[in-house]
Amino acid sequence: MSHTITIEGDPQTVPAEDGETILAAALRNGVGFAYSCEAGNCGTCKCEYVSGEIFELEYSEHALSVAERARNVVLACRTQVWSDVQIRRLSAEEFVVHPSRVMQCRVTEVAALTHDVLRLRFAIDTGGPFTFSAGQFAKLEFAFAAHQPRDYSMANAPGEPGLEFHVRVLAGGVSGLVRDQLKVGDRVRISGPFGTSYLRAQHTGPIIAVAGGTGLAPIRSIVAAALAAGVPGPIHLYFGVRDERDVYGEEELREWQKRHPNLHVHVVLSEPAAPVQGRRRTGMVTDAVRADFDSLAGFHAYLAGPPVMVDAAGEILREKGLSARDMHADAFYSAAPPAQKAAAA
Repeated sequence: MSHTITIEGDPQTVPAEDGETILAAALRNGVGFAYSCEAGNCGTCKCEYVSGEIFELEYSEHALSVAERARNVVLACRTQVWSDVQIRRLSAEEFVVHPSRVMQCRVTEVAALTHDVLRLRFAIDTGGPFTFSAGQFAKLEFAFAAHQPRDYSMANAPGEPGLEFHVRVLAGGVSGLVRDQLKVGDRVRISGPFGTSYLRAQHTGPIIAVAGGTGLAPIRSIVAAALAAGVPGPIHLYFGVRDERDVYGEEELREWQKRHPNLHVHVVLSEPAAPVQGRRRTGMVTDAVRADFDSLAGFHAYLAGPPVMVDAAGEILREKGLSARDMHADAFYSAAPPAQKAAAA
């Protein structure tokens, strides 16, 4: 049975079938909607439920709190439609929507950046042109991995030639196959763009960007785009890793810092194996942020990396006065559905 989803303030209604999620219906009909993981883990697709018959699938407690649910906030990716439904967005912010592309791309580089991080570069052979906002991600399908897509953030800024991704190699996963089997000249199917943790180009004020591990990929893209656009406000980039051997891309960041006096780069080691010398900082990257600022009111924040780091950083930024609507987070959650109790309304 067909139903209609009405989004308050949007002139276009969204057709939906029985049991289809709000997010799936919106994307299928070309309606821009904030989302990232599509699995009830990240909380990006929160919206307010107004009326109609819905059923909520399992979701992570980190994505939607009990207090939020009590205020009729739901996750669009986990909310099925079973009648005509009305919702409203939580923010009045307009979202940038780029044309969705499915491209055949050719590997031009496979390079080791650290002991467990690879840089993959691609040329687009067919399916372009590909436009995206700095900070977004794409789905990569490798033939040797049964074409099961994996999400990776673009590390290059929009307008730079080709596509670049940073891949952490994990034992027993697709990334291990990438390390062992992917070679220059191979074809990979890439689709996108996805995600809403992208650079807000209209904001010219101060920026704080916090990356953990390969979270540097989208943060690199965001900072590069902000610098290219001539953002006049200060830009503070924090890069947290465990040890010196996990640091990568620093030479480029320091070169950017020399050319742009408003850029400030901070590398923080949480578990250094040897005594730290010089300008290195130690401890949690979130503690470095806490120590450096009394107030972050008026800043825009971009966070990317492990969920624990992103959650901790978000809490600190809110404590420092940063508005929730000015915080844009890309937590690298697994795409597997969360094992949490379902909620119904």
